[in-house]
Amino acid sequence: MSGAGFPRELLTRPWAERLAYFQAYAVAHPALIAAKEKLIAAIYDSAPNSLILVLGPTGVGKTTLRLKIEQVLAQDLSSNLATDPTRVPVVSLETIAPDSGVFNWRDHFRRLLLSMHEPLVPYKMDPDRKNAGNLIRSCRSGTQPSSADYQYAVEQALRHRRPAAVLIDEAQHLAKVPSGRRLADQLDVIKSIASHTGTVHVLFGTYDLLAFRNLSAQLSRRCFDIHFRRYQLGDEKRTFLGVLRSFEQNLPLLETPNLLEDWDYLYERSLGCVGILKEWLNRALAATARQGGRKLTREALDGCALSVSQCDRMVAEILEGERQMTERGEQVCSLRARLGLETRRSEESSSMPVPPAIKARPSKRSSRPGTRRPVRDRVGIESHFHAQSATV
Repeated sequence: MSGAGFPRELLTRPWAERLAYFQAYAVAHPALIAAKEKLIAAIYDSAPNSLILVLGPTGVGKTTLRLKIEQVLAQDLSSNLATDPTRVPVVSLETIAPDSGVFNWRDHFRRLLLSMHEPLVPYKMDPDRKNAGNLIRSCRSGTQPSSADYQYAVEQALRHRRPAAVLIDEAQHLAKVPSGRRLADQLDVIKSIASHTGTVHVLFGTYDLLAFRNLSAQLSRRCFDIHFRRYQLGDEKRTFLGVLRSFEQNLPLLETPNLLEDWDYLYERSLGCVGILKEWLNRALAATARQGGRKLTREALDGCALSVSQCDRMVAEILEGERQMTERGEQVCSLRARLGLETRRSEESSSMPVPPAIKARPSKRSSRPGTRRPVRDRVGIESHFHAQSATV
């Protein structure tokens, strides 16, 4: 994962080229590789009308994953593309946050058509309206296609272009609706297009996508989750240190920085997310370039780091998302109970921990014959009467 570092001739090139090199550099770290392999398998093995949700914290590297998937699909379908120039390997775009607070499907469909290089996008029309008179009047009056017109055009384009998948980045913007009751409608649109075109749709987004996860039984059956996690301390600390080593060796500076010395600070302000770490180092390298520095200093890192309040807000959302993505023992027990299945010992032990008092209970020891049990003897007048009555 560390690699050989940056080409040394970069040190003689202008700062713009050195910055461009590091901005384009991506670490092939284990979490990214695992997510890529799992997603490729899901695209090829799932039903053609499936929905795949790739969820993870902001800045974990989901956009990098999307770009890697584009490369893999283009390479896999290269032989088919040579014999069938009408086909495209993949359709990929990033959703735009709505300025009105409500997701704009018409704009989304238009961008999808443009990403497929579809001709005459401003003149797309529904077949019910598509006749010579309507088309001429529409062009002369400047009437724009409706959302339904664009949706029909997207379906037709996907049928003819036959991509392996449609990749939608920043898909949490789909949840921008005026009321929670319309959340299911948002995902139903994607599901409908996937069904009519037989094209797998992959939605990349933050944990806000969890709002779509279990809206209905129909959507739950069609959705497949891939959790793109951040690095956590413990067993994954060594992997995070390996990521730092790769970055420090590829920073095009005269003096190689020692990022491992400040690994805990870098983990603290990146929250274990490689994407946040990379953006942070990009800003710090640009600041070093403006000052004409030879090395990356702690002052440059401090000036470009996220604030504590920003990190605190982000880690709260991350922990809540990770909690929802984790299957706990009591959830499995509840599901099996509702299905009439017996609880397995593994779930029972994980969901019903033994109290500390029971664990600490000492073992019983047998006493010698004739030895009295340790009890408190009664004293006073009452004990005298009890003794007299016992002798009588």
